[in-house]
Amino acid sequence: MKRALAAFAALLCLGAAPAPKGVALDVLLAEGPAPKLSDYRLFSDAGGRTPNARVTPYALNTPLFTDYAEKFRFVYVPPGTTVGYRPEGALDFPVGTALVKTFAYPADLRRPDQDVRYLETRVLIRKADGWTAQAYVWNADQTEAVLKRAGARIDVAVVDAQGRARRIDYGVPNQNQCKECHQLDKAIQPLGPKARNLNGDFRYASGVENQLAHWTKAGLLTGAPKPAAAPRTARWGDPAEPLEARARAYLDANCAHCHNPRAVASNSGLFLQWEEINPVALGVGKRPVAAGRGSGGLEVGIRPGDPDASILVHRMASDEPGVMMPELGRSVTHEEGVKLIRDWIAGMKPQGD
Repeated sequence: MKRALAAFAALLCLGAAPAPKGVALDVLLAEGPAPKLSDYRLFSDAGGRTPNARVTPYALNTPLFTDYAEKFRFVYVPPGTTVGYRPEGALDFPVGTALVKTFAYPADLRRPDQDVRYLETRVLIRKADGWTAQAYVWNADQTEAVLKRAGARIDVAVVDAQGRARRIDYGVPNQNQCKECHQLDKAIQPLGPKARNLNGDFRYASGVENQLAHWTKAGLLTGAPKPAAAPRTARWGDPAEPLEARARAYLDANCAHCHNPRAVASNSGLFLQWEEINPVALGVGKRPVAAGRGSGGLEVGIRPGDPDASILVHRMASDEPGVMMPELGRSVTHEEGVKLIRDWIAGMKPQGD
């Protein structure tokens, strides 16, 4: 009898247990950033592995390269709001949106799902007066990430895809670096979540589905056409896709946040966004605005048929500060990315032929 009463009491306690708390919208919209990532309640676990209600995972067809780090992306949209479709540029995210990106390394890049160490989580928040960007660094126990306004350097030991042991001097950006990379028309803007970069499949818990279609069906996105009618960025690492489309997608993701008529490198005249169609603006036969050691003594951005004579390849292949491009976000050379751009330039018809 006592056991039955105890069990009944336990059931009553369970039934009266409060529902799990959702995302802390008030904290997201507060004037200042939260001191800890957990304050936002974007995840339901201390380690940031399980997204909370209304926090949706997503991926990009071609993402930015960051020293071979794995990235886990999520979007939160407040109740009663939706994301508006745009065929160009970032989608129209409502006030209260949080774009969340965690950077992590497995012990061995050949086994990306094993022994994964989280380094930092960046949160881009849409407030009434615009976007703000914050970086949170994870502790050694992987139980909390704390705000780092001044950035940080983290030593990473990893085995790469070729089985080589590597050490990476990973950089967490400071506030000014966040603003520099995310600046468009002199304001912070999202970079990756464009319709064309989301127009691809993702493996959800319910199965594989096109992301634009999934967001629409879930009531997260409004105004989007069928995926077949929407623009689409190629996947840079998929050899089944055309070489030029892959190369242009790679340059768009890794270079166009600065090399864009509306961004910080607008005075260079080198514009590498996906939509650019002028060959000279893309660097073909184009002399640099300011020739310095970054040019490596080469004359033009892209010399068709000759990647070794192309400044673009020289700067991508370098890991020397003041020469390498991109300037921020990497400390090692992306060998596969450089090969892609070399192959693209090598296949171009030389000028004058």
